[in-house]
Amino acid sequence: MPITRMDGPEQVRARLEETGYLVDEGLAVTCYLALRLHRPLFCEGDAGVGKTALASALAEALDAPLIRLQCHEGIDASQALYDWDFPRQLLHLRAAEAAGVKDADRLESELYDRRFLVARPLLQALQRQPSVLLVDEIDRADDEFEAFLLELLSEYAVTIPELGTLRAEVPPVVVLTSNRTREVHDALKRRCLYHWFEHPGFARELAIVRRRLPEVSARLAEQVTALVQALRGADLVKPPGVAETIDWAEALDALGATEVDAELAVATLGSVLKYREDMDRARGLDLAAVLAARGV
Repeated sequence: MPITRMDGPEQVRARLEETGYLVDEGLAVTCYLALRLHRPLFCEGDAGVGKTALASALAEALDAPLIRLQCHEGIDASQALYDWDFPRQLLHLRAAEAAGVKDADRLESELYDRRFLVARPLLQALQRQPSVLLVDEIDRADDEFEAFLLELLSEYAVTIPELGTLRAEVPPVVVLTSNRTREVHDALKRRCLYHWFEHPGFARELAIVRRRLPEVSARLAEQVTALVQALRGADLVKPPGVAETIDWAEALDALGATEVDAELAVATLGSVLKYREDMDRARGLDLAAVLAARGV
């Protein structure tokens, strides 16, 4: 059953969990409304809390392609929407001239035929149904690109001067993510349904690790989760996300560990922390006491 035809949030939650992505009630409701109302879903929160993974899970649940647009400073419409294949146009022009074609109007119309159109992620998402469009890290783009994106998401259509207006028959499922390195304008947020991604509690994070890494011992998964929960309370430059919890457990499992002690945890901190200041602060923590306090 396509996810867009589901009767309610519980069915959405079940289908997402089948893909290995665990959602709470709030996110299940927001996802259902985004699918039912054809509204973009704006996901905001720290890096590594599952925003991008949600888009991948939705694509898998929909059995639809995931089309990703990675935002960056200076991104423009030609990188995000479409461009013309200039080398192929030039080859066509030379071939036409060699064949003795003199009709300038005909040549111009042929040069801007759809076969020479290079569809970038936004246009790909409008042309493919169904599809899931991930606009990743929109907070890295500038104000002009935000305004352009808002216009496109309002109509799910784009006008190409040489070809006319191209409109999506079925709007793509759109997921926008932001790590909140800057505030995204209210106009774009108002167009979307919003969800703030918190770092999960111990039980939920452990369930995610166990689902993603079933081969890891239960004790090791519990210990790693407990350590990451403690690290998040240590005023780090970059608190670890769920992705780092999974990375750490996977790294320890690769070393053949079925459990972890403070010494091994310190030796493998590079799997979970990425700043020198955070490594120094973590080494100053009593990790053995953290493990003992959790009873793991």
